[in-house]
Amino acid sequence: MSDGLIRLEGIHFSYPGRPPVLCGLDFAVAAGQRWALTGANGAGKTTLFHLMVGLLAPAAGRVVAFGRERRGERDFHDVRARVGLLFQDSDDQLFCPTVAEDIAFGPLNLGRSPAEARRLAAATLDRVGLAGFGDRVTHRLSGGEKRLVALATVLAMEPEILLLDEPSNGLDDDARRRLLAVLADLPQAMVIISHDDGLLSRLACRRAHLNGGRVMV
Repeated sequence: MSDGLIRLEGIHFSYPGRPPVLCGLDFAVAAGQRWALTGANGAGKTTLFHLMVGLLAPAAGRVVAFGRERRGERDFHDVRARVGLLFQDSDDQLFCPTVAEDIAFGPLNLGRSPAEARRLAAATLDRVGLAGFGDRVTHRLSGGEKRLVALATVLAMEPEILLLDEPSNGLDDDARRRLLAVLADLPQAMVIISHDDGLLSRLACRRAHLNGGRVMV
C-alpha cells in the first residue's frame, strides 16, 4: 500500500481475556481516498479506528501518521487534531450543556479564539442543516439530531481525514439525505464503517473488508 496519511503495519491487538481481534493487519489511507470498511460485527472495525487515533495501543506493529511513527499518548495529540473520528454512539461525543458549546470545544482546544469558535460552530450547524440549534440543550435532542451535531463537532475542527463509524445511524430519510450531501462535498480522505450500502456506494471509491484480523482489499 502507499505510505498515505496514516499507515498501519503488522498490527496485532486483543482485548484482555479474549481472542485476538487483529492479526498482522496492514492498512493505509492516502489523501483524497474514500474507503468503505466492511466486516462482520466484532471483526474489529471500530477497534481499527481507535488504534488509528491512539485511543488503543497495539500489542505489536506500527502506526505511522503524517510521516511519523506514533507510540505513546503524547505522539497522538496532534493526530487527533488532524483526524476527525465520529463515534458510533453520539452520546460518547457530546458532553457540553449546549450544542454550540459542544461544537466550539474542538476549535477552542486547537487555539481558536472564542469568537472564531462561535463562528465555526454556527457555520457548521448551518452546513449540516441545523441552523439555529446552537442554544439547544444537547441531551434533549432526538437521536438523529444528536448524530448530526456529533458530525458537526468533527467537521468544525477541519480535519484532514474523517473516520466515520456508522454515520447514518438513527437518521430519518431527510436527515440522511442532508448527511450524504454534506459528506459528498467534502475534500477530506474518509474511512467509513456502515451497514448502509446506499451510503457506501455514494461516498466510497474503495472497499476494504476486515476478516480474520486482516484487511482484504
